[in-house]
Amino acid sequence: MRIAILGDTHFPRRGSALPDSCVAQCRAADLIVHTGDLADIGALRAVEAIGPPVVAVSGNADDAAVRKAVPTTAQVALPGGRLLGVVHNGGAEAGRLERLRRRFPECDAVVFGHSHIPLLAVADDGFLILNPGSATDRRRQPRHSMAVMDAPARGPLAVRFVDLDGDGADLDPDLVRSAA
Repeated sequence: MRIAILGDTHFPRRGSALPDSCVAQCRAADLIVHTGDLADIGALRAVEAIGPPVVAVSGNADDAAVRKAVPTTAQVALPGGRLLGVVHNGGAEAGRLERLRRRFPECDAVVFGHSHIPLLAVADDGFLILNPGSATDRRRQPRHSMAVMDAPARGPLAVRFVDLDGDGADLDPDLVRSAA
């Protein structure tokens, strides 16, 4: 299963369309996960129109229509009996990996947004947390980004970050934080 992960699109304040390379990654996925701060219901509908099923959660910048349409947290069944947790705000950087593990004890991985900073942290036992960055609002980050997760029926989850300011190539690993 291939999962396109994006967050913090903040439409219409930060544009009205996802970058072409983001849309291409989403179309090639089996599932799209949005970590919140779509901002308005039009953004949710635009992501849904890409094609694959969408799992989204609401964030602090989402309007009432988005908050009514999507939950604040979600869990997604992955191949091999694994679970993916989804939440908007992962909280403070210090202790984040263990805090999210406690919040989603059944999950093998948790994706979150809010900071707009691409992040991947993996515990010794394989539990991971991931922030895809933002496809439309990079804030202080040098590149717009998203993540793609491959979840095979057997074997570890594989994650890559996509640089959306170019041709959709992998994001420079030096731009992905690993602190948990």
